[in-house]
Amino acid sequence: MTPAAPLWTPSPERVAGTTLRRFMDFLGERAGRRFADYADIHAFSIAEREAFWSALWDFCGVIGEKGERILVDDRMPGAKFFPDARLNFAENLLRRNDGSEAMVFAGEAGSSLRLTWAELNALVSRLQQWLAAQGVGVGDRVAAMMPNRPETIAAMLATASLGATWSSCSPDFGVQGVIDRFGQIEPKVFIAIDGYFYAGKRLDLTDKVRDVVARLPSLAAVLVVPYVGIADEVAASVGDKATALPALTAEYAAKPVTYERLPFNHPLCILFSSGTTGVPKCIVHGAGGTLLQHLKEHRLQCDVRAGDRFFYFTTCGWMMWNWLASGLASDATLILFDGSPFHPEPSVLFDLAERERITLFGTSAKYIDACKKAGLAPARTHDLSSVRLITSTGSPLAPESFDYVYEAIKPDVHLASISGGTDIVSCFVGGSPISPVYKGEIQAAGLGMAVEVWDEAGRPISSGKGELVCTRAFPCMPVMFWNDPGGKKYHAAYFERFDGIWCHGDFAEWTEHGGIIIHGRSDATLNPGGVRIGTAEIYAQVERIPEVVEALAIGQEWDNDVRVILFVRLREGAVLDEALQDRIRREVRSGASPRHVPARIVQVADIPRTKSGKITELAVRDVVHGREVKNKEALANPEALDLYRDLPELKK
Repeated sequence: MTPAAPLWTPSPERVAGTTLRRFMDFLGERAGRRFADYADIHAFSIAEREAFWSALWDFCGVIGEKGERILVDDRMPGAKFFPDARLNFAENLLRRNDGSEAMVFAGEAGSSLRLTWAELNALVSRLQQWLAAQGVGVGDRVAAMMPNRPETIAAMLATASLGATWSSCSPDFGVQGVIDRFGQIEPKVFIAIDGYFYAGKRLDLTDKVRDVVARLPSLAAVLVVPYVGIADEVAASVGDKATALPALTAEYAAKPVTYERLPFNHPLCILFSSGTTGVPKCIVHGAGGTLLQHLKEHRLQCDVRAGDRFFYFTTCGWMMWNWLASGLASDATLILFDGSPFHPEPSVLFDLAERERITLFGTSAKYIDACKKAGLAPARTHDLSSVRLITSTGSPLAPESFDYVYEAIKPDVHLASISGGTDIVSCFVGGSPISPVYKGEIQAAGLGMAVEVWDEAGRPISSGKGELVCTRAFPCMPVMFWNDPGGKKYHAAYFERFDGIWCHGDFAEWTEHGGIIIHGRSDATLNPGGVRIGTAEIYAQVERIPEVVEALAIGQEWDNDVRVILFVRLREGAVLDEALQDRIRREVRSGASPRHVPARIVQVADIPRTKSGKITELAVRDVVHGREVKNKEALANPEALDLYRDLPELKK
């Protein structure tokens, strides 16, 4: 068999010009050796973690006191990186204070906003002064229900500058979904938008903001940010504790931002698990680990450089928003978007990329697949010459989507499928700007991340599918879970399967090129006949069929075994007749294996997904088996679950 050829290989000149190559030379000089390629430096970053993370701190010019010790108590959980360090996250993001652009915002309804670094500093200063006047200080929580706007990032920076802890969600969350999250962490301040735009609709949040505030008794103050023009009215509906942002900026004059330097693991932010199996877990991330990991991923894995224009399509309820915001620490200009990525035209994000000369275009695998199905060919319609990197996450990127990117979006681009999660506010596996890209593969394990694939007996395997694990401690492990006495929930989430080993819950496989394939979540794997099958393997085949818009697969307990059930949402006008079912089964059989072939195929009008856009196989599996879905508020479209209840097709 002829070995697969790479879809893209960086030229020697491009490799030589990367930040990663400069870091390899920097670290090599310290270590007295030469790093030949990515595998070489990755091996060093695992074997010599202290030297690696110390060098990264220095190379990136982290602002703060590093201290002498780099790692003590090397175990999971419990390891302590930089135990003597003092730093402030916001101080490292607000490195500049000049007239060049820091952020550009584009809203669906045509609104736009540009902030220079000086204007960003001024806004952070005013917000910092107001927060301090509300009594916010070290350890307090500030919660926000906001879209992806510059004011949101400024509020996060003001919160971090004081040593307080930030948490956010998007404004499309229902009231109960907001309370399920923020009610647990008891914020002192709540920041909300007055409304937003999506798919051509203007959505007034007056009632939602009032209801949320009424159910958060810990609040000392509320700030309402204008977007749809009713901030004063929304603030008035809340009562005396509420202020609209324009009044705040008029009251406080800008002055230099001050920074509270705190220990490396001081709580920076609280992120939440998807919460489809119960109340969301509150995952607390530390300032130092988040900063170092994001600097590494941006500068070394993504080759983000000073002056780059950094875009990610995300909401404030997804960890990719935190990842995007940290781009300021690499002196990049952030390009922010809020609204539907397909309104008023399917090309809206490519229009933005062309107009704003975006260099890093970040999106999801589902978005790329949707563009493919819509027949978009921006390589022929848009000038994307500025784009050096396209990143994809949220779910595995299908092999055909790799082809689509290089054929229809841009032939000469670094395409990096990346995977990690809310649990580490970053990635375990991702891109390498100095390595080839192969179809269907994530390029490499992240630097400093001791990623392995283990079989069910806890043995590392070099081929075949198994559990994605991390065998050595890393700086961005969660500090703790909120309200988790003794760390019991934390331990159960990651370390219960293999003692002292982080088990991430992904079903994965190494490739012959040293890359990795994620086959889906291991708790959603299918087990027909006792053989584990990743759902992504099925989706990769099914979604090649033009009539199929998207699919969802579960295992149904049946006749003392498990059978594969496939749900499909079809394009308008398509019908799931016998001929289409036969095509789907043939495609799965030939592209995957006979064991992947679904026993039943059912057409549905909608597929339930989380607020961050991920399909939720576990919730559907529970509904099919007659079990209660404990937290429907975690879903963007909970009504879709009713489509899966008591289906006659699944009773025979």
